[in-house]
Amino acid sequence: MIQYSNTELEQEFLVSEGHSLKKAGFIDESQFRLIDKKLTVLKSQKNILIRIGFFLLGSFLYSSICGFLTLISLDSMNENYQFLVYLFAIIGFVGTEVLTNQKYYGYGLDDAFLLGAQLCLAIAIGISTEGNEITISLILSVTSLLCYLRYVQLSMAILFCVTLTCSILFLMFELGAFAKTILPFTMMFFAIAIYFGSKKLLAKLTLPFYYNGIVFTQAFALILFYLSGNYMVVRELSSELMGVIVTANNDIPFAFFFYGFTFIVPVSYLVLSLYKKDRFMLWIGILALCFSIYNIRFYYAVLPVEIALTIGGLVLFAFTFFAIKKIKNKTNGVTFQPDRFSQGNLFGTAEILMATQLGLKPETTVESPMEFGDGDFSGGGSGGSY
Repeated sequence: MIQYSNTELEQEFLVSEGHSLKKAGFIDESQFRLIDKKLTVLKSQKNILIRIGFFLLGSFLYSSICGFLTLISLDSMNENYQFLVYLFAIIGFVGTEVLTNQKYYGYGLDDAFLLGAQLCLAIAIGISTEGNEITISLILSVTSLLCYLRYVQLSMAILFCVTLTCSILFLMFELGAFAKTILPFTMMFFAIAIYFGSKKLLAKLTLPFYYNGIVFTQAFALILFYLSGNYMVVRELSSELMGVIVTANNDIPFAFFFYGFTFIVPVSYLVLSLYKKDRFMLWIGILALCFSIYNIRFYYAVLPVEIALTIGGLVLFAFTFFAIKKIKNKTNGVTFQPDRFSQGNLFGTAEILMATQLGLKPETTVESPMEFGDGDFSGGGSGGSY
């Protein structure tokens, strides 16, 4: 089923881990070169800008092939032109197969053909079914899952999560008014099922190269769960789908539940992320909390923008200042010590800013290069020398 051998993917994973260890300072350049030399590496591109360049090149090549086929078949084209779009999708999958067979893995060229094939397939199905959203999303969710299992591309895991969610949404739209009413709760349970299902898969995972896709699925489930009960999302969808008009004297059904949900969930994410030491959940919780504050500001603008931003900045600064003082000397758990696996020295920069602005001095011991005693510096001393 997998296009690459397990050994090749495992060695690619080991080289990536070795590169991370080298950047973090755990191994030196010579040790990394020894690892890279002994392990067989697939033709992948780590530089994101170069990979985007190859993606554009692959897109140009793919579109050129499709354009050439369109030109030579233009005279014989009739109302069955959708067959040509299916042919474009087949060309994309065949091109992906050829490139991956040549050991290209996340190089940019293979990404272009794989994503182009999925796009052409979606267009072809839309033409054949007269734009049936459920059919399009269901078929794409199946093909993206199969492509992820075969090519181990993170883009296919993203496409699978999005199309599967769209399938549930379109199905609920088709079931009528009652299904639209319970849509937020349905999506909440769906997100919970995705999260715990991916968590169980992660616990039983034996192939490390599928790790990133499962972790992304967990993060996607956290985002989907929050958005499913977010007050602003529910209110706007109620207005669009069911024609609910919210005036000054009324509100959407279960408004207090969604008000509480909008703030309780981000705070819960933050608490759980600190307890479980989950960085992805921490970032999602911070962004969700910011979006929750924006929700209240969007509907209930009590203060002018400049005053609200000033107060929010002061509160955030005070929280950051006291949090840094609390955890700056900790060496385990939640700590202010630099992360050796992250690039740059953001914590060092923050410490310098805090020291210059607030007079905080780092607890370091400075040794003078001058040797005191025995009369070596400016005067007699015990040795009598000047």
